[in-house]
Amino acid sequence: MKSYSIGQIARQVSRELRNNPTDAEKLLWKALRNRQFLNLKFFRQHPVFYQYNSKNSFFIADFYCHEIKMVIELDGNIHQNQKDYDHIRTEILEFKNIFVVRFSNKMITKDLDHSLNQLQLLITPRKHDLKNIT
Repeated sequence: MKSYSIGQIARQVSRELRNNPTDAEKLLWKALRNRQFLNLKFFRQHPVFYQYNSKNSFFIADFYCHEIKMVIELDGNIHQNQKDYDHIRTEILEFKNIFVVRFSNKMITKDLDHSLNQLQLLITPRKHDLKNIT
């Protein structure tokens, strides 16, 4: 029996998620891709690796921008039942100095422009702060 590395598993899971996006993910991706939004490079369904209790693991971020170390998560109905998991996940990402932003799927599909404006308000100071650090 062949064993797979954590990286191989993460790539496969990411690929499967990219092949089955929600309507909200499709809509937001259309706005973020190819540096169309604030000239930032976003990746969709991107693995973020971490260690917990000496075990390697990963999360799949809906959208990730390495330049500003930001994850954008789109929450559908399932997230009503996994609030504790989402909270722990956010804490781990923030411990890695990754800023997490959450939108509901409904917010994206009903008013994408408002969501993008909110995102810009969050990103602009972060982009400025990170630029001054380097």
